[in-house]
Amino acid sequence: MSESSTHQVTAPPQTRQTMRPWAYLQQIPFVFWMVGATLALALMSNLSAAETIGSFNAGFGRALGEFTLILLPAFTLATVIAKLDQTPSTRTIATMMGLAPVSGAGMVCPDTAYAALAPAAQTNTTHKLSIAFGAYAGFKLLFPAGPLLVATALGAQNDPKIIWVGALLLLPVWLGGLLWARVMAPRTLEATSNTKEAIPFPTDQKSKFNWRTNLGPFVILVSLIAIGFFVDFSSLPLLDLLTQPKGALIAAALFALAQLPANEWRPCLEQASRRTAGLILLIGSASAFGAVLTEQLDLSNIATIAQSQWLLFYLFGLTMLFKLIQGSSLATFAAITPVAAPIIAGADISPVIATFAICLGSFIAIMPNDSFYWLVRRDALAHLTTERQAILLLSGGAIVQALIGLLLLWILSAWI
Repeated sequence: MSESSTHQVTAPPQTRQTMRPWAYLQQIPFVFWMVGATLALALMSNLSAAETIGSFNAGFGRALGEFTLILLPAFTLATVIAKLDQTPSTRTIATMMGLAPVSGAGMVCPDTAYAALAPAAQTNTTHKLSIAFGAYAGFKLLFPAGPLLVATALGAQNDPKIIWVGALLLLPVWLGGLLWARVMAPRTLEATSNTKEAIPFPTDQKSKFNWRTNLGPFVILVSLIAIGFFVDFSSLPLLDLLTQPKGALIAAALFALAQLPANEWRPCLEQASRRTAGLILLIGSASAFGAVLTEQLDLSNIATIAQSQWLLFYLFGLTMLFKLIQGSSLATFAAITPVAAPIIAGADISPVIATFAICLGSFIAIMPNDSFYWLVRRDALAHLTTERQAILLLSGGAIVQALIGLLLLWILSAWI
């Protein structure tokens, strides 16, 4: 008895002695690294304690209210679908993937589009990634999202080529993302779980499918947004909210929740709240890091190199640099256009080509300082054990999409 007790007492020190330093570091969640890096960066920049806290606070809370309105109904919808345990048909999944680019553009937010459509894919990582890359590409390339935001700052918003060039670029860029998801997701999952069962591929014969329950929320979502696009309800606040993307998402979640017995509502809502809370903390920390880093860097002088026949590639590279630092696509567009506008005005380049060079540069990359990264990471890639695997899947796919689009844009530049 005493020998057994002695062995149990001495085992923990032996375990600690055999652990390597890196093993200790791996026990620290990524959100703590993000917060620590933000504070360290601010302090190394000689900011006072008050300025450090102020910068962190401003960056952390920059868009958390908006993300809460997206994530709570999205996770509620996902929880209800999982609770009902119904497997959508292959045709339904294909419909959601097909809607992804249009939704990303129409909602002017890839996060909202992914959150709205991904629940239909349930646990299928390949399909969820396909929706993610589709929403990402649609937001960046289709009118009235990214191209309109950039073209307005460059004075080219009324050029009809903005619409058809974006549509022309979208197809190969979108297909590149779909191919990346189909090839790379299974490989990563097999390396993680050592089993090919990690990716379920639903079929029409797998289980019964309730059209009203599974498609109803998405029909409501798309219908309300379409109505809001054509009808102005600004004088009717409730209808105005419901016909906006976030309000329509709330309506879709409420419809889905109503399909469950009332005694099951609370567990679903509590699960959605927990998932939202964890993700909000990560998004806020990533936003704070990007805000503090941007405050300490002056990138305007970099633009002076963009004065040659390779302006298309300079704009692409400059936007890529802004995106890697900013994280947020919208923040990247807001930061790059004041720098690029005077250069483009004095250069021999089509404003349309310049617009899409900036849009394509913002594809690179989906990194941890981007809210979209954490949304997909905590949903489609929650089973991955390391951030390296998640970054490879998300950033790798975005880079492939960007390079495909850049090649095609360079070819189109000879005629535009």
